[in-house]
Amino acid sequence: MSDLPEPVPAATLVLMRPASGGSAPELLIMERAATMAFAAGALVFPGGRIEPGDEAAAAAFPDIPDAAARIAAIRETIEETGVAAALSPAADAATAASLREGLAGGAPFAALVEDAGLRFDLAALTPFARWCPNFRETRRFDTLFFLAEAPGGGPGSADAGEAVRTFWASAAGVLAEVDSGRAQIIFPTRRNLERLALFASIEEARADAARHPVATITPWVEERGGRPHVCIPEDSGYPITSEPLETARRR
Repeated sequence: MSDLPEPVPAATLVLMRPASGGSAPELLIMERAATMAFAAGALVFPGGRIEPGDEAAAAAFPDIPDAAARIAAIRETIEETGVAAALSPAADAATAASLREGLAGGAPFAALVEDAGLRFDLAALTPFARWCPNFRETRRFDTLFFLAEAPGGGPGSADAGEAVRTFWASAAGVLAEVDSGRAQIIFPTRRNLERLALFASIEEARADAARHPVATITPWVEERGGRPHVCIPEDSGYPITSEPLETARRR
């Protein structure tokens, strides 16, 4: 019997927006506070655990099996960055701020959305990946990753309780920051950034997601070239599928 803790169901939202001049699309990234129990100080996509309120709201979408995860991804992104995606009609900056304030006060997300005259547009989220590492960490998450097009409006701002900053950057740009030693990320984030760096648009990313049905990725360790490597399946859509253990845990 494994002595690992049960994974916490979670969801992450990868927001993409076109960049000026035909450059690679930009992603919404946040830097977690150094005081956080999980991935402290790391660059991550917004996201978090699936709450009971998300499960309750998902009852309105019986034909979408992962509706609770999609709602959680939308909610967490608002809480952590102030960016309100996948709502219809599109929320302006003032409405997004009001939703964020209501969530901070403990109001049910679904009620806040309804009171604002909005509805969830869950079809705007594309399932992209699912990761459930089995390494012993302070917390262990079973995380669904979704793609969505970034809404217009403000650039977002960090929730001071969880993050020190939010910013927009290309996947390659984030990886360059990490490789220079100016930032750090965890293994799943790096692999997803490497995959996202392949795409010139969200349409390309969505097409790639359609070619690789989402299956749970659980990395494992094996010897390669006399060194332990952390590995993932070769057929899961990722351009790099292994990394030496000494750099994989945090880089």
